[in-house]
Amino acid sequence: MRAVGKYWGYDQLRPLQMEAIEAGLEGDDSMVVLATGGGKSLCYAVPPLVANRTDVVVSPLISLMKDQVDALNACGYPAAALHTGLSEAERQKIETDMPAGKYRLVFVAPERLLTARFLALAKRTNVHAFAIDEAHCISHWGHDFRPEYRQLAALKQHFPGAALHAYTATATDRVRQDIIAQLGLQNPRIFIGQFDRPNLVYRVVSRLDRDGQVLDVIRHHEREAVIVYCISRIDTERMATMLRAKGVKAAHYHAGLDPLTRAKTQEEFAAEKLDVVVATVAFGMGIDRSNVRCIVHAAMPKSIEQYQQETGRAGRDGLEAECVLFFAPGDVGRWESLLEKTADEMGQLPEVTAAQTELLHDMQRFCNSQECRHRALSRYFGQGYEKEDCGACDVCLTPADLLENGTEVAQRVLSCVEGLGSPFGVDYLVDVLTGTGSQRNQQHRNLPEFGTLRSLSKDAVRDVVYQLIEQGLLERTKGDRPVLKLRPSGRGVLSGRTEVTLFAPKSLTPKQSNREEAGWRNVDRGLFERLREVRRDIAVSQGVPAFVVLGDGTLRELARLRPTSLASFRRVPGIGDRKLAELGERFIAAIVAYCNEHGVAMDAPMDVRPRSRSSNVGREKRLAYSLFDQGRSLEEVAEKTGRARGSGSADGGRTAAAGL
Repeated sequence: MRAVGKYWGYDQLRPLQMEAIEAGLEGDDSMVVLATGGGKSLCYAVPPLVANRTDVVVSPLISLMKDQVDALNACGYPAAALHTGLSEAERQKIETDMPAGKYRLVFVAPERLLTARFLALAKRTNVHAFAIDEAHCISHWGHDFRPEYRQLAALKQHFPGAALHAYTATATDRVRQDIIAQLGLQNPRIFIGQFDRPNLVYRVVSRLDRDGQVLDVIRHHEREAVIVYCISRIDTERMATMLRAKGVKAAHYHAGLDPLTRAKTQEEFAAEKLDVVVATVAFGMGIDRSNVRCIVHAAMPKSIEQYQQETGRAGRDGLEAECVLFFAPGDVGRWESLLEKTADEMGQLPEVTAAQTELLHDMQRFCNSQECRHRALSRYFGQGYEKEDCGACDVCLTPADLLENGTEVAQRVLSCVEGLGSPFGVDYLVDVLTGTGSQRNQQHRNLPEFGTLRSLSKDAVRDVVYQLIEQGLLERTKGDRPVLKLRPSGRGVLSGRTEVTLFAPKSLTPKQSNREEAGWRNVDRGLFERLREVRRDIAVSQGVPAFVVLGDGTLRELARLRPTSLASFRRVPGIGDRKLAELGERFIAAIVAYCNEHGVAMDAPMDVRPRSRSSNVGREKRLAYSLFDQGRSLEEVAEKTGRARGSGSADGGRTAAAGL
């Protein structure tokens, strides 16, 4: 595992990384499902490095390609990306260097991949492995179906001997099978990691005061990276305007903006000049920043897969992060209208629309559930969850309290809807029940229900109304002006035949999770902020995102251990040879200066950590990696390890000699 230590500065692999790397070296097709932050990129970056070949990665967004290439180059790894943002000279250089074997990875968009020009270039380069990132985009059962991904099935026709590796963070069994079928994977090795992200704290909260609630969360994460997701473009613009008026460094982002504006927002967010980006799903895969500390959904996303993908943007460095979803039943109607509109405009197949609607209702059930969020997500993706109490979600940290006299409160609400006669909206109903509001509702002062719930806040009554909608006792119509209607099941409550269970609205200030508390243990926060400033200056001078220089996890370790020598600096996880040489002295100088200024002890003892990458790495595998790192030929590796060459070993390094 010298290659991983040399370039990335790690001496342990995460679960399933070794197995995925083995498939890449042995030339087998594979389907790799690892949660965001699970280390997918390492799985397809190591094989071409070890086998001394050039592989191609299919990636959907230019910004994502650029971030990945910047991060690889910062480690000394030879990588490039071909996209429309390049100058003619830059494109020609890459197309000249690629067949000459100067890159181990080349990133390309699906639209470019199957052009005659790139196909010819890939054949001249003797490419024998393609990694399909965000592979769920190929399936209409996935949350982000993209028609251009369907064309990737032609890869097997153009490169019949090539290995295809499909990578995604979110895929149910149905989506996985569709990916395998659409890409034509042949006897693929399937690796499915744990979908659970234990470092994330999930909270689902009733949306009562959207702007105020979102602002409270952002202030809890002051000076930290936050992404706020909204349903529509206009929502993002209004939210960003509100946040800026409150003194938050925020910008909006959606597909309707011109490319230069979108690029500027992403670059400023990556450079830590912006704290908050308010975005539509268009920002979902376009950010590779590893230290996002909070994801806010100002409204319900349209599927659990989308929720998993977007919350997965948080805590990719493995450190704690918070994910807050503000939910109201009206979100479902908005999404249903959008899905119908999209289907009409695009002439979408009925089965695609039906699949998307099914995913939407799965998400609705997740929001309404009182099941542990970590368990519910694991179950949705077909995995078990052993813990009784995750200690990291709203359900487990602050169990919902039952609303006293729930059936009586429900009867008053339902009776008021019936007594109003004409259909009215939620806000009007709440005003009548609490005895507040404008002159308009004074015409209903004689209703028996007028003001009968004045002991509850308007927000609490509004939350009760939404619970009754979710329980199917009230109907909220679709359209721009939705109104309430009593459903037949609601009459059963009014007659006393049916009892109702209601929950009090949850507070957004539950106790801190153990993970949040442990993340900063023994870390000098002042030194951490000083090192962030050093990192930001280096990033600006190099023209790369700050997280490309060093991740937050590495900065926290530096602020905990406070190394004063290059040798101790090198032992910190995330410090490879290139970063040791380029960054070591500057960061050490900052550490020494800070510690002297504040009287802080230096060179704290480092915990003993295992040096092997994985417990299942055998002697032959370690020897094979070492020989490849030394530039030995496939024949020499096969002879030294006693392993036979794979059938494709003569072309592109597809070999079983490493046994990796």
